[in-house]
Amino acid sequence: MQISRTSYILVLGLGRSGLSMARFLAAKGYKVKATDIDEGTMNDAKELNRLGIDTQIGFHDQSTFNRADAIVVSPGIPLDMPYLLTATSHGVPLVGDLDIFTRFNQTPMVAITGTNGKTTVTTLVRDMLEAAGISTFMGGNIGTPLVEHLMSCEKVQVVVAEISSFQLDLATHFTPGIAVLLNLAPDHLDRYEDMADYARSKWSIFQNQTKKHTAIINAGILDTFFSRPNLASVVYEFGSAPDCTIIQGARIEKQAIDLILPEKFTDLPIRIDCRDLKNLPGTHNLENIAAAALASLCAGADPNAISSAVKAFPGLPHRLRFVTNINGIRFYNDSKATNTDAVSRALECFEQRVVLILGGREKDTDFTLLLAAVKKKVGQIIAIGEAAPNIARVFLGVCKVTRVPGMKEAVETAFDAAGPTDVVLLSPACASFDMYDNYAARGDDFTACVTELELKHHG
Repeated sequence: MQISRTSYILVLGLGRSGLSMARFLAAKGYKVKATDIDEGTMNDAKELNRLGIDTQIGFHDQSTFNRADAIVVSPGIPLDMPYLLTATSHGVPLVGDLDIFTRFNQTPMVAITGTNGKTTVTTLVRDMLEAAGISTFMGGNIGTPLVEHLMSCEKVQVVVAEISSFQLDLATHFTPGIAVLLNLAPDHLDRYEDMADYARSKWSIFQNQTKKHTAIINAGILDTFFSRPNLASVVYEFGSAPDCTIIQGARIEKQAIDLILPEKFTDLPIRIDCRDLKNLPGTHNLENIAAAALASLCAGADPNAISSAVKAFPGLPHRLRFVTNINGIRFYNDSKATNTDAVSRALECFEQRVVLILGGREKDTDFTLLLAAVKKKVGQIIAIGEAAPNIARVFLGVCKVTRVPGMKEAVETAFDAAGPTDVVLLSPACASFDMYDNYAARGDDFTACVTELELKHHG
């Protein structure tokens, strides 16, 4: 990042990422300005002001953009924002958090990306390494900005990072020693030109790797949208498909993971037993475990630590979490399922008939990708949020679709529609922002509504 110290760096967006970035750059001696259109960030701005950082809150000033040495764009901000387009036309470079982190970081890194499962795998890798006695910092898209590691006095051996496509879009120098690509499925197509554009962003996590680096890739990723690039790094693959050929990596066989490893790992056991993992249901989670195990092995963990971490893993909130059983009907919170692939994988986990709560804010979502799974598993759809009319149109004639105005009505209607032993599943395939601040708030509301229903029937 070639930036002079004669002008200033503009930090755009004062969420947690932007706040940490502004503090970090100021601590490194750069002159920093920060701006956010949201007046709710005023208190945070005052904290920055005390550090000598100028802020503009509640408005944007094009001249502030145009005069910057560079603009650090927080990951959630669209790169086609008019203020950014005008600034770049004046020659102002856009910089992402990954390149700034790369410039100053000296700690080995495991970086995980993919459409689904990133947070689960990131947390698993952290747990596996810690179980092996390897200290870690866990951050990135999972919630804690990576620059907080650079500001910490605590020394760790490995940084474990969840990386989003939005972060990768501005990464030109980012070079993780171990990089993982979990899967690719349609998502965020409201931001990307098409699926190929989205896939290109994900694959770019490997773009700066050399033969001394490691790439861990799901062998089931097809070249349908974007041809796999030729990678310079050492490649390990994992997969669960019966026809999947793994030359080096991990193969999933029923409820076990077989490791196929090069000579440097020959003293390790070749199988990880994954039976009775109630907190990691489904084949997709076996793939997540396989990816995490490979990454952890390459980062120095031993197989015993990996196995113990898997068995102890509590699962993560809002990811196929069992809520309760009311009169034989089991309720599951899968609010984190914000795309169709995640919903399909959730439905695969159930043998029972499912009443599916679907909907929210679309991301150019193609609900027809769910038709096969819905025909096979779903008895009725309860449609919520902005996407409800489109859901009703797509699934007309496939199953009964009932539109309701909110979560309380969705839970009550789903309960009435379910029969004994059926499952009620919140797995929305959409973002939450039409009704909630985030997917966690949506999942919490679902759980609260289910609890209220349970009290009504058992209170």
